[in-house]
Amino acid sequence: MDKRNKLFAPLLLAVAAPALIFAVMPSAAVAADPDYRVGFEHAAIPDPGHAPISAIIWYPTTAEARDAQLGPVAIKAAPGAPIAKPGLPMIVISHGTGAAAISHIDTAMALAEAGFIVVTPTHSGDNFQDESNVGKPAWFADRSRHVVRAVDFMTGDWRGASSVDKSKIGIFGFSAGAMTALIAIGGEPDPGRLAPHCAKQPEFACRLFPASDAAVETPSWSHDPRIAAAAIAAPGLGFLFGPDSLANVKAPVQLWAGSDDEIVPYASNTANVRALLPKSTEYRQVPGAGHLSFLAPCPDPSVMPAICTDKPGFNRMAFHTELNAALVSFFRKQLTAR
Repeated sequence: MDKRNKLFAPLLLAVAAPALIFAVMPSAAVAADPDYRVGFEHAAIPDPGHAPISAIIWYPTTAEARDAQLGPVAIKAAPGAPIAKPGLPMIVISHGTGAAAISHIDTAMALAEAGFIVVTPTHSGDNFQDESNVGKPAWFADRSRHVVRAVDFMTGDWRGASSVDKSKIGIFGFSAGAMTALIAIGGEPDPGRLAPHCAKQPEFACRLFPASDAAVETPSWSHDPRIAAAAIAAPGLGFLFGPDSLANVKAPVQLWAGSDDEIVPYASNTANVRALLPKSTEYRQVPGAGHLSFLAPCPDPSVMPAICTDKPGFNRMAFHTELNAALVSFFRKQLTAR
């Protein structure tokens, strides 16, 4: 294991042992009286010139839910069931570094129960099995391209494409996924800000790069004007956004931060992003929440304390009930009224 992976090992464990963490969790964090049951299926999203992107698609259905197995994860859902109806809004979920499509499984299921189609790609080159792109110029260029490819597929070749309302597409991103979401809606990070920032404030993200003083290469970012709203949590590398970096962001944004985030410090990341976004941005700070508090709750935190243990007194399960309800409300307001 190289230095970067050793540093990031606690986050990798979030999906390395999903059977322990997520086996009984999803049903506890979704709506008590859902509008729909949850259907799901696997997909391989075409990415021309690259390997297909593995993804899980979640959607509302009226079919009977049953005990189902998603890899090592036990859930209550209807695999391969018919989609409830046409004209549904769609959300892309972009996970954090070293994670996977199931890292926000409770949020995906809550959105599906509320009537949203959800696609959760596992970012190639930045997931629990393969971190080959992390810290390289292609890191976020590839991530943002994955989002575009996911939207292309969901509105094109996917069997349920006719059920997607192309005018009602949103994105939720966490950590590196939040950076990905900001790029997707028009943001353009400045890699030249990395070295000076890390020289003054060598925070966790700085250690993910082989050498912060190496020659800077600005990638070609992939933006997607089809995305009409974005919710982002704990935006990793938020310090890479300069004064004009978010000038082209027109979609409404809901911004989340944990008051006790030890991995993505508020002042240099979320505060910077917040200052650059329009004043109309909906901001929510979660008292007592750490960085990993945004990952799906663990039924038994003692099994994987590095991932599952929050600040004393902080209830991740209760927080996710509020988080998921707020995300549903935000996306309903911003998308279904369009």
